[in-house]
Amino acid sequence: MDYGKFKYESAVKARESRKNQTQTIVKEIKLRPKIDPHDYGTKKGHVERFLKAGDKVKVTIMFRGREQSRPELGFRLLQKLADDVNELGFVESQPKQDGRNMIMVIGPHRKKAEAKAEAKADRNAQAAAQQQQQVPSPRSEAAPAPTDV
Repeated sequence: MDYGKFKYESAVKARESRKNQTQTIVKEIKLRPKIDPHDYGTKKGHVERFLKAGDKVKVTIMFRGREQSRPELGFRLLQKLADDVNELGFVESQPKQDGRNMIMVIGPHRKKAEAKAEAKADRNAQAAAQQQQQVPSPRSEAAPAPTDV
């Protein structure tokens, strides 16, 4: 076997192996201990969307001023968020205080490749359903030809 052929085949193998790999992306959501219920719902929706897409989520609670003396408020908020998104992900790292911030990482139950494949299948199914529902144009259904009697 010549060296050029060997080099080409190894490059093809490397390209094939790269095609099946996915990058692990860590998305970040920042919260404050005093958060309105509606704002919390919005942030929770973002976390759910990230987990459905197969990404990890780093949840950061920022403490300011007197809030720093009450870290249990932030801990309770992180525990509530973890319970709310329990069906989509699991807590990879428990909440821990890091200076003024408290950090927790939530990982998805499904891998990113599985999430992508499922999303693609859903899109294909929706497109097929849409094509089936389309009404045929009046020109395609020709009127019956008049008969000479």
